[in-house]
Amino acid sequence: MKVLVVFYSTYGHVYKMAEAVAEGARQVDGAEVELRRVPETLPDGVLEKMGAVDAQNTFSHVPVCTVDELAAADAVIFGTPTRFGNMCGQMRQFLDATGQLWASGALVGKVGSVFASSATQHGGQESTILSFHITLLHHGFVIVGLPYAFQGQMQNDEIGGGSPYGASTIAGTSGERTPSEVELDGARFQGKHVAEIASKLAG
Repeated sequence: MKVLVVFYSTYGHVYKMAEAVAEGARQVDGAEVELRRVPETLPDGVLEKMGAVDAQNTFSHVPVCTVDELAAADAVIFGTPTRFGNMCGQMRQFLDATGQLWASGALVGKVGSVFASSATQHGGQESTILSFHITLLHHGFVIVGLPYAFQGQMQNDEIGGGSPYGASTIAGTSGERTPSEVELDGARFQGKHVAEIASKLAG
């Protein structure tokens, strides 16, 4: 049973969440988990001006995903930063290249899930995940979120991401905040939850 964690990260926040998602998925017996990043669309000069080069070097070892890899997986867990309440352009462009998979129904019945990040607490984490689900539904994915069985969603003593739609993190307006332990726990829970459901469906 193969789980693919596909992400885009600018400053490393989504990458850290992706690692936690993969860690959770690996807790399920028989799960083969692979981490992939979507192709970058911004020129190097732009990334340099954004101060993102050093951060991206920390996950440059992660192979770039191809659309064919989606068809070979039993579950795909997507991670994206929020851009004005929606997924980032890099992820959108990657998904827009999956037309042949849609035409052949190659992704129908696979488990799909989404996690995200935003700069602020109300920066569109939920709308990003929910609008991402639209694409997954068109492909026929069985969508899995982050249930309230993850008790970390019930905490009120600190600012944090996470919703029934999926794990998320708050990066801070200058990217100064790293994922909290509760947010990482949510990502691990989601990864394990998705892998468990995929295992049942594959069986």
